[in-house]
Amino acid sequence: MRILNVNMYMDHVHGGGTAERTFQMSRFLTDSAHQCHILTLDLGISPDVLEKETTSHVTALPCIIKRFYLPRFSYWAIKDIVGRSDIIHLMGHWTFMNALIYYFARLLKKPYVICAAGALPIFGRSSFIKHVYNALVGRAIVRGANRCIAVTELEREQFLIYGVDAKRISVIPNGIDIASVPVKVNGAGERLGLPKKPFLLFLGRLNPIKGPDLLLQAYAQLPDTPYDLVFVGPDGGLSRTLQAQTVRYRLADRVHFLGPLRGTDKYQAYYAASALVIPSRKEAMSIVALEAGATGIPLLLTSECGFDDVEKCGGGFIVPPTVDGLKNGLMSLIAQESELEKMGHALKKHIIDNYSWESLANVYKNLYDEILSQHPI
Repeated sequence: MRILNVNMYMDHVHGGGTAERTFQMSRFLTDSAHQCHILTLDLGISPDVLEKETTSHVTALPCIIKRFYLPRFSYWAIKDIVGRSDIIHLMGHWTFMNALIYYFARLLKKPYVICAAGALPIFGRSSFIKHVYNALVGRAIVRGANRCIAVTELEREQFLIYGVDAKRISVIPNGIDIASVPVKVNGAGERLGLPKKPFLLFLGRLNPIKGPDLLLQAYAQLPDTPYDLVFVGPDGGLSRTLQAQTVRYRLADRVHFLGPLRGTDKYQAYYAASALVIPSRKEAMSIVALEAGATGIPLLLTSECGFDDVEKCGGGFIVPPTVDGLKNGLMSLIAQESELEKMGHALKKHIIDNYSWESLANVYKNLYDEILSQHPI
């Protein structure tokens, strides 16, 4: 089976969780019987690195207008890439890349699936452009898919709103490669500039949708707490505002901004933290939650993160995406300080048992086989 995975950005700064999902999916689907080809933009990561780490062939189109992520491409080259594929996997929603491949998929009568990864609701900037995109092609892409892949049960409802038949929606959650989780390294926290005292961790882009502003406001309203707060991640438009608010709240000695951490360093931050806080206003299903949970720390996350299992398995707390909700959640974490280690162990076991990419890859293989059996090439 020849699978074409389409994601307009594959570096972690631009792509975040969708890049990680495409990366792991391509890696675990590639074997003696299956070949993956990744189509992306040339932003942030070189094709040779991706090919080495995923054993997939990679085509990176030059991005000529970064505001809208418009690529330069050859009609005949794209037609050839799509034509050599048995099935296509589109990631995200608001992308010219998806519209382009959708056109060729219809032209060449190729089956495709789409995983919007939480992108279907119109939220944030460019709402007018998104309405136009949906009217021109977005809704047609979603409704025309052989299967729509929801990351959570909540996202299933979002596909239904777009007019998709419930029978054509499959829920396949995000996953993690358990074997690749690095071990804890003694002294790594000091090397990375992490505080020596206990701290709560935020890891993600510093932009409104991820909610770091909500977290900072909630933290500022806490009574005296033994925990510092650490923000790790690239600037997404809020960095200066957050740092200015930290000074205004007189928390400059307790709130720390480290910038982005990658690979092993990211995991060492998880190991060093007392808990991870994910205050997102919107999120399909946080891969950061899986990564952190796999290291054995508890979570505090909002009800918009699509990972209610955290509370069900005793691995943390789910709260509304508001300042008051996060404040109450932080107070609950602090009140159960002696139980945090036990909560982290419960979450780690749950993730290992239910969110391994080895098992999720088999779910994809079975799904693709089913689609192809109904759509002979």
